[in-house]
Amino acid sequence: MSAFNEDKKPAFGESGGDKDKDFYVFPFTAEDFHRIRSLIYRVAGISLSPSKKDLVYSRLARRLRIKNIDSFTAYIRLLESGDLSEREEFINALTTNMTSFFRESHHFPILAQHLGSINKSGQISIWTCASSTGEEPYSIAMTAVEHFNSFTPPVRILATDIDTNVLEKAKLGVYSLDQVQKMPPDKLKRFFLKGGGRNQGFAKVRPELQKLITFRPFNLLDEYWGIKEKFDVIFCRNVMIYFDKDTQYGILKKMKPCIQSDGLFFAGHSESFHHAVDLFKVCGKTVYKPKS
Repeated sequence: MSAFNEDKKPAFGESGGDKDKDFYVFPFTAEDFHRIRSLIYRVAGISLSPSKKDLVYSRLARRLRIKNIDSFTAYIRLLESGDLSEREEFINALTTNMTSFFRESHHFPILAQHLGSINKSGQISIWTCASSTGEEPYSIAMTAVEHFNSFTPPVRILATDIDTNVLEKAKLGVYSLDQVQKMPPDKLKRFFLKGGGRNQGFAKVRPELQKLITFRPFNLLDEYWGIKEKFDVIFCRNVMIYFDKDTQYGILKKMKPCIQSDGLFFAGHSESFHHAVDLFKVCGKTVYKPKS
């Protein structure tokens, strides 16, 4: 594998946990927390439990420092004033983005088998709607390349996420060696370029793989999705757990017309849709099909 992008070291997000060095410096009342819970539910559908107060403080205290605001009450006023740029940062700060390559690995052989069963002359369309920093869509792309034994498989992947920061990292396709070390050496050699010089310790996804994926921001809570095509596969894994049952049902109801009648819907390991049996039926371990 060769060196890549030796001009500069790739930019990555902040490291470390949620604890902040200025913890409890800013006034943060129970009313502030209630208003933040209401706002993030309204704009992103995320249902925060009362136990998340400290996490919310530590995530948003960074925004108060950046904006030079001295209290959460004043910050909430800014959010409610219609500042769309800061509202985006607010959503980004409270979005959890835990992911890894080939996470829930039992899904990928099922995906490969399904790709082989699709009988169509055009492109196969796949949507991963919580793509985070890109590990999931790149894992899907690798599965497609291996199945068709070609870096130009008849597959198009739409990768979306509400968090614009993680989408930028996903587009870059650069990961620390620790993030890719669990992959078999042959897969690593085939799909990644190893960094040298300033990029020592990093690996970059091959451009042929990146060409299969379109990244764009998307909010599942938007009233109008603007999606007119039907996908052969939808990955919506480990995102529904942040929504209440009514919100989940509303999203699934809008998602059903977006998937082919014989398409597959992949959910996360801790998610089940017993409350939506009129929309989707189980056909495998956290794998569903639309109900006709």
